[in-house]
Amino acid sequence: MENFYLYILMCIFLIILPGPDTAVATKNTLSQGSSAGLKTALGTCCALLIHTSAAVLGLSAIIVKSALLFSVFKYVGAIYLIYLGAKTLWSLWKKEEAATAETETKIQFEKSSCFKQGFLTNILNPKVAVFFLTFLPQFVEAGSNTFVPFLLMGITYTALTAVWFLFYVYLIHQVSTFMKKPKAQAAIEGITGTILIGFGLKLAFEKAQH
Repeated sequence: MENFYLYILMCIFLIILPGPDTAVATKNTLSQGSSAGLKTALGTCCALLIHTSAAVLGLSAIIVKSALLFSVFKYVGAIYLIYLGAKTLWSLWKKEEAATAETETKIQFEKSSCFKQGFLTNILNPKVAVFFLTFLPQFVEAGSNTFVPFLLMGITYTALTAVWFLFYVYLIHQVSTFMKKPKAQAAIEGITGTILIGFGLKLAFEKAQH
């Protein structure tokens, strides 16, 4: 493996760039609290480990080279992101006063789905597979065995992502204490819902890279 420290630096810059994973984590943290944000981040990290395994085993290369498989993952991922965004926007129209017991039950259900949202948002994004297959080889010597280097770099990327989300969710949770007004929360949910739909549309029109 070459320039491992440069790889770590590049990963940090890439991880902190806003994307679908960040949008989902932000939405869940602001609407349901830090535990929901952390569950979302855990789902994202689990998906990254699967992407790492796929890259190591060569499955990502198959997905990237197959226009059909790439399109399937792309459109399913795009539909899911649009669904999450539309669901967030729709909830703004359906907010009504509810009984305490019903509200608590709803919150528990929503928190249990946060892991799934983080996991599916990442695993269904074919651009992550493209990233692993195009970015990781830049730090491996030509002609060398890629199994161990890819595994190490994938685990490193996942670990850095976990650290970033721990900090990010904590920061968002602290900031959210100043944004408890209904109008502010409605604006935030509206913005994040729109962003998720935008990411979904962008992914849907993304061309396969060969």
